[in-house]
Amino acid sequence: MEDSLKETLNQKLLDEKARLETELSRFAHRNPRAAEADFTADFPNIGDKDETESASEVAQFSDNLSLEDELEKALRDVESALKLMKAGTYGLCKYCKQPIDERRLLARPTSTSCIECKKTLTQEV
Repeated sequence: MEDSLKETLNQKLLDEKARLETELSRFAHRNPRAAEADFTADFPNIGDKDETESASEVAQFSDNLSLEDELEKALRDVESALKLMKAGTYGLCKYCKQPIDERRLLARPTSTSCIECKKTLTQEV
């Protein structure tokens, strides 16, 4: 893989990491005793505790938990890709060890498998 492509992909990954962390910080805080990509959703405090406000808080918290889970998974994928980049193994399929097509990496920089292996895994052959 060319150095210019590696730099482009590294920057895409760093930008995505910053975006995910910003999004998570809007409704959650980092868990100081856990892994890098571990956040804890904050329980919203809408105001006085009448029934409609309490129901709104619970509904919002439930939505935040689901969103937190999805964003954390995406953040872990980005962090894993950045570690592979540092280790010099970024861009190789974790199954067949062949290079992942550059177009796939540009479209999805966190890809860890080539198209053929992904199709086999999802039984799209």
